[in-house]
Order: sequence, then C-alpha cells, then structure tokens
Amino acid sequence: MYRVILNLIDKISKRLNKGQKRSVKAKKNILASFFIKGTSILIGFYMVPLTIGYVDKEQYGVWLTLSSVVGWFSFFDIGLGNGLRNKLAVALANNEVIKAKSYVSSTYAILGMIIMGILVLFFVIQPYLDWQAILNTTEVSGSELRLVAIATFSFFCINFILKLIYSIFLAYQRPAYQGFFNLLSNILSLLIVFTLTKTTQGSLFYLALALGASPMVVLLLVSLFMFYGGYRSIAPSFNYVKKEQFKELWGLGGRFFIVQISAIIIFSTDNVIITQLLGPSEVPAYAIAHKYFGLISAVFAIISSPFWSAYTEAYSKNDIQWIMSTNKKLIKVWMGLFAFSIVMLLGSSYFYHFWVPGIEVPFLLSVIMCVYVNILAWGNIFVVFINGVGKIKLQLVVGLISMLVNVPLSYFFAKTLGLGSAGVILASIISVAYGPILSPIQFKKILNGTATGIWNK
Repeated sequence: MYRVILNLIDKISKRLNKGQKRSVKAKKNILASFFIKGTSILIGFYMVPLTIGYVDKEQYGVWLTLSSVVGWFSFFDIGLGNGLRNKLAVALANNEVIKAKSYVSSTYAILGMIIMGILVLFFVIQPYLDWQAILNTTEVSGSELRLVAIATFSFFCINFILKLIYSIFLAYQRPAYQGFFNLLSNILSLLIVFTLTKTTQGSLFYLALALGASPMVVLLLVSLFMFYGGYRSIAPSFNYVKKEQFKELWGLGGRFFIVQISAIIIFSTDNVIITQLLGPSEVPAYAIAHKYFGLISAVFAIISSPFWSAYTEAYSKNDIQWIMSTNKKLIKVWMGLFAFSIVMLLGSSYFYHFWVPGIEVPFLLSVIMCVYVNILAWGNIFVVFINGVGKIKLQLVVGLISMLVNVPLSYFFAKTLGLGSAGVILASIISVAYGPILSPIQFKKILNGTATGIWNK
C-alpha cells in the first residue's frame, strides 16, 4: 500500500511538472486551490445554517442585503486592482523590478486616499440615512441597523485596501495564495461565530464584527509578512509613488472601473431588488440556491483564475499557440462542469432539505440559477483572456447597456410576470450577454489578427 501511494505521488508530480513553464505554474496553483477552496466551500456551507441559527431568517436576509449594499462601494477602486494586476505582471515578465515597485507603491497610495475620503463622507451622511427603509424591515431596530452599517462599512474600507495584496499574488500567477489566506479568514470567522452562538443571544452587530474583523486581521498579518519577506523588493514605499504611474494605471484601470460598475449593478443588486420587491424573507432562498450552484462558478474560477496573468505574459511574448491550447482545455472543463451541474439540479431538492430544512427553495429558482452559472462560466472561458490582454472596451460598452436594463428587467420578470426571485436571475442572464455571445467572437478576432476598432481596444 505504501509503495502504491508513493507511485501515485510520483505520477502526479511528473504530470504537474510536464509542459511549458507557465502551464506548470498554473497546474500547481489549480491543484493547491482545489484543496484550499474546497475547504473554504465546506466552511461556507456550514456557515449558512450556523448563521441562520444565530439570527432568524429575516435578520439573515437583512444581513445579506446590507452586505450587498456595502459591496457596491467596491467600484471605488476605479479599476486600480485589475490595472495593477496586469501592469505588474508585464513588469515582472520583463524583469523591471523598479517599475514593479512603483506600480505597487502608487496603487496603495492612490487607493488609500480614495478610500479614506469615502470613509469620511460615509460618516458625514450616515446619520441621515434611514436603514430600515433601505433594507425594508422593521424586524431590526434602526439604532442596531445603524451600528451594523457603520461596522460593516468601516471593515469593508480597511479590507478593501489590504486586499491589494491579492492583486499582487495574481500578478505573480499564485492564486492559491489568495485562496489559502481567504481560507484562514473563513476559519477564523467560523470559530468566532460558533463561539457567539454558545455565548450570546442572536445579534447582527456581533455578526458584523465577527465577519469584518476576521479578514482584516489575516490580511494585515499577511501583508506585513509578505512585504518584509518574499515581496520585499516590490514593497510599497512613499519614495516610489509616481504621478505618471497613476496615469498609466488609470489608462487600463479606468476601463476596468466601468466594467466593475456594470458588474456590481448586475451581480450585486439582486439581494436588494428581492428585498425591495418581495421582502427580506425571500432573500435566503435566493442566497441558498446561489451558494449551492455557485459551486460550479467556484470550481471554474479555481481553474481559470491562474490564466489571467498567464495570458498577459503569453500575449506579451506572442505565444499564440499556448493561448489556443489553453482555451481548448478550458472548454473541456466547462463541458464537464455543465454535466455535473445537471446532476446537482436533479438532486437539489434533497440537498436543500438536508442542508437547510427550514428554507424552501422553489425548483424554478434552482433551474434558472443552474442556467445562470453555466452561462457565466462559458463566457468566462474567453473573458479571462480578454481581461488579461486588457482589450475591454467592447465589454465596457455592452456592460453599460446591461447595467441600464438589468433593474427594469428584474422588476418585469419578478413582479409583473410573478416569477419572484427566479425572475431576478432571469434578468441577470439577459444582462450578461457579452460573455457568452460576444467574447468568443472577440477572442478569435484578437488571435487571428483581424480585431479592429472597438474589438481591439
């Protein structure tokens, strides 16, 4: 038995180390990410019934909605995270350490100033906000909701800056690092929430503190450790903050900024729309279906994520053959995940009953969610390349149109046609037309050298 295990390990090792250098790095990160992300997913699934048991169903819906509202402010990075990821990947590929350090330093400085300004503005206007009206609930008092909002937004701003370390990991083509430190945050959150269930009465404020402080502590320690260790050569420094770097980062990051805004409107408003149209008690069913079928999105993200920066490097070196070969492999992965998602759909009712017996998830919602995650995954096969090479103007234009039609379509399907939360997802499916329809065309045009105009910008 011992010899069999050794032989298996040896075969896996040879398989991992076979192929082009960037492919080897990607395979190792994918394998590590599967173990890491798999554990995070299990923790996430356990957190749902644990949290619902700590606060009731409606309070849980309020928490999910508030988290979505706060998440909207992620567009204030004005695309700098993705701009840093691409620019840093090119600088590292060309061995330009000084330029790499300047990119990192300038991004931290600019984003830090922006977020501090936003945080100050929030504290000025928040006394005038009616959080009960925003979240469509009287289940939680206005004073408690205000404390929850302040805590959630404050932690969000701090973590927003600290998460730039993840863009650096991705530029180094090491997404497994990001997954590992997210896992540590999730474990810490789980331990704190579990302790709260044993020592306190259900409190949204305590929940906000637990889920905000955990990633902050991990991200702060990780950043200090990496910048005083392996990433010391590119550690942020005031001496390397350059105004001209902002223009360069904004040139690419600005386009990502617009794409991010449209993505936030399409992907992060569902909880709010459902809350306003149907009430916060309807949010948990949507969230549960989203988390369940989100397994497909998570697995595909694990596999495709390392290729963003790898595509950046390969395209800068004109390695078209490797790009084409990688794309074909991602299509095969998608086909396998599509088949698995059908099995998940057929067994969804049984799984929901076992996982969260107190929440009823309509089968129509599961069907629409299954279609949704598969369409997203198909589009991402090509979008990850397009983002990697920074030719995103077409994505930007289509994203703006999608952003404008998403909310009206959600109202039409959910309220007018009476499809409920399933209608909100159906609106999102229509709104993400760029990924499944236009991105494959743009991908081929870029690689064939026939992309002109908006297709090549």
